[in-house]
Amino acid sequence: MAGNKGSNKAPDDGPDRWSQGVTEGSDALDLEDGVFTWDDPARIARSLKRSAEASDRRKSSPYRSAMSMLTFYVNRAGKDLDADQRDVLERAKDELRKAFGRA
Repeated sequence: MAGNKGSNKAPDDGPDRWSQGVTEGSDALDLEDGVFTWDDPARIARSLKRSAEASDRRKSSPYRSAMSMLTFYVNRAGKDLDADQRDVLERAKDELRKAFGRA
């Protein structure tokens, strides 16, 4: 298939489908819809903390699971994030540290 040579992705798979699937269907955390699109870093942190603490499927501490999911999203969506949303998510990391008493 033209344009798909050497790739094991289906031709109609967009570049964001894999990371979107991980974010939406994580086995470790049940995330609130749109959590990474919110504009309040403290609200994002609170939601991630609740999700991590409520999960019985995570493999590490609630703090580590929540921070990993946030970092994963920022890294995988990075090229598509506008500067304002990237800033909100980076501030959410600080809020998450505070929420878990790690700041």
